[in-house]
Amino acid sequence: MISVAEALERLFALVAPLEPETVPLRVAAGRVLAEDATALRDQPPFPASAMDGYAVRGDAVAPGARFTVIGEAPAGRRFAGRVGSGEAVRIFTGAPMPEGTDRVVIQEDVTREGDMATVTGTPGPGPHVRPAGADFRAGDRVAAPRRLSAADLALLAAMNLPEVRVTRRPSVAILSTGDELVMPGEAPGDDQIVASNVFALAALLEAEGAEARILPIARDTESSLRAGLQLAQGADLILTVGGASVGDHDLVAPVAAALGMDTAFYKVAMRPGKPLMAGRLGASAMIGLPGNPVSAIVCGTVFVAPVIRKMLGLGAAPAPRLTAPLARDIAANGPREHYMRARLGPEGLEPFASQDSALLSLMAEADALLIRPPSDGPRAPGETVEYLPLPRP
Repeated sequence: MISVAEALERLFALVAPLEPETVPLRVAAGRVLAEDATALRDQPPFPASAMDGYAVRGDAVAPGARFTVIGEAPAGRRFAGRVGSGEAVRIFTGAPMPEGTDRVVIQEDVTREGDMATVTGTPGPGPHVRPAGADFRAGDRVAAPRRLSAADLALLAAMNLPEVRVTRRPSVAILSTGDELVMPGEAPGDDQIVASNVFALAALLEAEGAEARILPIARDTESSLRAGLQLAQGADLILTVGGASVGDHDLVAPVAAALGMDTAFYKVAMRPGKPLMAGRLGASAMIGLPGNPVSAIVCGTVFVAPVIRKMLGLGAAPAPRLTAPLARDIAANGPREHYMRARLGPEGLEPFASQDSALLSLMAEADALLIRPPSDGPRAPGETVEYLPLPRP
């Protein structure tokens, strides 16, 4: 068995960032910027009013100063003339500053009578003008790689970029194996259960930016598994779920080997998730996950999600760990790294009393995986421990 850290390193060696593609800005949310995006204009492209008020020469502003209003400048339509001494232009937020002005007196500090505007009281600090290029200049860049947020899209749009270069989404084929499985909605036999892991894995990987494809269940025969793996051809990553151990009916390893799989490792010193295997099958990376429901989800979080992030060009790094105090005491850990389902509350992390890796109900309640290092001693309430956050809606 190898460590979790070594397994991750070997997994990262199996994949590389995918090629870029161009997409319209409208569908770029959540995509990973593959190439720097360059602004095509200044923002704002002209000195602009930051407030509603009156544009004037700043050196003329004083309590009681009077100005003749000679026009107005709404947003999107500048005042065409030049403003002289003792003159003002009614201006609105975002409008270009008229020639000859450098300050906006906000409307709350002005009394208007006909064409005369009088500064009342003590005007507030100015100048209430946004300089040209105050936000960004033509040629400024949004650096790649970067997962594009809503605010990023607004910035790119303001840069006048209708489309961006992003990393292609990794395609993932997910293949469940086992005679005991049926799909949701089917009528299970007396000795069967409903396949669940693939739906969690598809959701997890799609949230990371992959395109997941759930294949028909492969039965516990070499011919069925071979057919399933052939259906997965063309995917950037193949995930098998179940059949990765060494029992008489665990056929993933021998069938994949017969198809030419170059194995990178088999078995990881962790719980849950020990029977994990990986390698390359033709042009695809391949990861064989345990069939146990919780084990598959934990391995998806610890191993597969970071692999997807590398394929998207976000670097080769483990899932980010956080720290929190323990809410209750826990016994010493064994020789394998343990990922315990836990709930994060006001007093810290509280691992569930049962860590049975078949209990999906507890997995659905957990919002953290408490990480126990190998041979970690007993821990008392208040001690700081590491954990992986689990995404919640």
